[in-house]
Amino acid sequence: GEPLEDLKQVAALALVKAASNYDPARGNEFLSYAIPTIVGELKRHFRDTGWDVRVPRQLQERGLNINRAVADLTQQFGHAPNVTQLAKHLDLGTEEVLQGFEAARAYSAVSLQTPASDGEGGIELGELCGEDDPAFSCIDDLLSLQPALRCLSSREQHVIALRFYGNMTQSRIAVRLGVSQMHVSRLLSQALTRLRSQLSDEAATDTHDCSDPHSGRLRRGPHKASRRSPNRI
Repeated sequence: GEPLEDLKQVAALALVKAASNYDPARGNEFLSYAIPTIVGELKRHFRDTGWDVRVPRQLQERGLNINRAVADLTQQFGHAPNVTQLAKHLDLGTEEVLQGFEAARAYSAVSLQTPASDGEGGIELGELCGEDDPAFSCIDDLLSLQPALRCLSSREQHVIALRFYGNMTQSRIAVRLGVSQMHVSRLLSQALTRLRSQLSDEAATDTHDCSDPHSGRLRRGPHKASRRSPNRI
């Protein structure tokens, strides 16, 4: 709640305001004028400073009305009312009732440093909040790359996987496969060239399965078959 000293100060200023605006000629007692003035200033103070998140006054009042309606209907029904019952009781739409619930939650915010579990060394509430995964921005690229990779030969796919997914240098790949580093470099260059070509042609084709519509066979590209010995990749 609000500090008591602040409320006393608001009430005192409201009393001064009531004394300044009071007109005895109207025939009303001073208390009958001062009390509503003080109460109104206190309500205005709560409305302006009591909410952790500032929401429109209409939503604030709706949230307060919903809280009172929940208490009344709970006593009447013997259980908490649902949204439909609240909407009927307050002559509101169900969407307006839901908005009122959301507005009421803004009155008091919970710190992200609030412990989420008992005991020492527990996690804080902020640690349970999700965040954007940077990998999501790569999904489109991965979806485009997968069919393009299928256009490569198995040896090209193997080298690409070792280089970019295994984070291996060309020297390590050469040792791994038992070939020269120059040969690995040529394979990488050839594979990357074909991938760039395939991805560039993607926008001009309706499908990305790399198949020949006439023969149904996998399109291998312009390079010729290798005549190296079987122990070469």
